[in-house]
Amino acid sequence: MSVLESGPVSDALIITWRNLKRIPRIPELAIFAVLQSIMFVLLFAYVFGGAIPLPGGGSYNEFLMPGIFVQTIAFASATTAIGVADDMGKGLIDRFRSLPMARSAVLTGRTVADVIYQAGILVVLMLAGLVVGWRVNNGFAKFMFAVVLLLAFAYVMAWIGVWIGLSVPNTETAQQLTFVTIFPLTFISNVFVPPASLPAVLQPIAEWNPVSTLTASCRELFGNPNPTIGTAFPSQHPIEVTIIWAIVLIAIFAPLAVRKYRNTSR
Repeated sequence: MSVLESGPVSDALIITWRNLKRIPRIPELAIFAVLQSIMFVLLFAYVFGGAIPLPGGGSYNEFLMPGIFVQTIAFASATTAIGVADDMGKGLIDRFRSLPMARSAVLTGRTVADVIYQAGILVVLMLAGLVVGWRVNNGFAKFMFAVVLLLAFAYVMAWIGVWIGLSVPNTETAQQLTFVTIFPLTFISNVFVPPASLPAVLQPIAEWNPVSTLTASCRELFGNPNPTIGTAFPSQHPIEVTIIWAIVLIAIFAPLAVRKYRNTSR
């Protein structure tokens, strides 16, 4: 029996395909996600870009775009959480649990599908970035490394979203919980402004924030302006810290999500 024919893998692929098929069936989800992403690019590039100076100079639009990519990835947990909560409310999770299929397939299929979905959103964002002046200046290999980091973090955020979706009573709560959790992380960071412009009490938070380290990693790999706030380890080694954050977060939230799935029955 080949790897693709084995139970857990084939079941996960079926669930992945099931979740991906929802996109053309509910095109509004993708359309509004794309429009929201483009809106962020245009608003910050043309409304705030001229008012935010960068230490050391450089194009604000090139500084901005990696932050927009990371913000979109961070909010990917909301998409997963709402989808899982919706499946819970409709009884689909209970139906999956009653079928002769690998239990891991439901969660793995969901997270893989959401990473593929976010990859499509990133393509749209990158095309919008090219329009406003964003460029990749460090070659194809480093560009692909940055994309791998972004998608790896999207996978981490998907597992966080699964745990949230299984833990809340409805989709409205899932949306609100992810918003109030992720929104501060994206603004107390280096996504939109250099960290040195933040109040002193917030700068250490911004420095160690995984959103900041991923953003700084992408800027470094893309060759975009990347002002830092000091000589601390996250500022000097953002790629290494991002990888550590990804390992730690997946080690925490994947087991929590699996345990919640096993123990939840509605």
